[in-house]
Amino acid sequence: MRKNRLYLLLPIRSLMFIAVFIIISLMSGEKLENLFHWWSVIASIINILVIGILLFLCKKQKITYGKLIQYEKGKCKWYVAFLMVVSMLIAGMGGMYLAGFICYGVFPYLAPMLIAPIPLILALLNLVLLPISTTLAEDGLYLGLGVNNIKNKWIAIFVPAFFYAIQHSFIPLLLDGRYIMYRFLSFLPLTLWICYWYYKNRNPLPIMIGHGILNVATAVNILVTSAVPSVYEMMKIKGRLEGRM
Repeated sequence: MRKNRLYLLLPIRSLMFIAVFIIISLMSGEKLENLFHWWSVIASIINILVIGILLFLCKKQKITYGKLIQYEKGKCKWYVAFLMVVSMLIAGMGGMYLAGFICYGVFPYLAPMLIAPIPLILALLNLVLLPISTTLAEDGLYLGLGVNNIKNKWIAIFVPAFFYAIQHSFIPLLLDGRYIMYRFLSFLPLTLWICYWYYKNRNPLPIMIGHGILNVATAVNILVTSAVPSVYEMMKIKGRLEGRM
């Protein structure tokens, strides 16, 4: 595949999540909504597959993963990384709250099912595996193959940002239009900011640090509900009272 066509792989994660959730549902006989709590485990597995694809493409192009994302040692300043992390937290939380208000009329809206408990050993593994694998897979795909391989400035920003955000509509998969829109809008401000900043600076490390921190927070929440299931039950009750679930 020619380098300037690598952006055609941008939908691959969305397609993989849709396929995997549907296949598991069909094979297990479980409804999609009953598979919610497995999303982080499935995500880690798919992340590893995507990283494998990225490394294969790097080998074909005779470049390293660092070259793919245009990483330069010593380029990242600590204050730049700090400001990027703060801005990503603001964009991430702000987008989530705004999307919840638009789609559900609740502010702040948080979906408890996204931090549903899983077996404790898997929650502990995911504490490390989920943040690292997600950062490497998503930033390699949407920044490395996306932003870096599209010549037009605005297309290079908006197209990868769109696929970067829309993949979350299928993590986990639920065939409900309002939920799909909520998940997409939740991440769109963040992914637009990430792709814009990366296009302007070509400095992936601050983004990857911020991305990792966001995913550590998610993994920690899942670990808490897995270790103390009563916390999740309380969140579910609160969510029902507020019309969230």
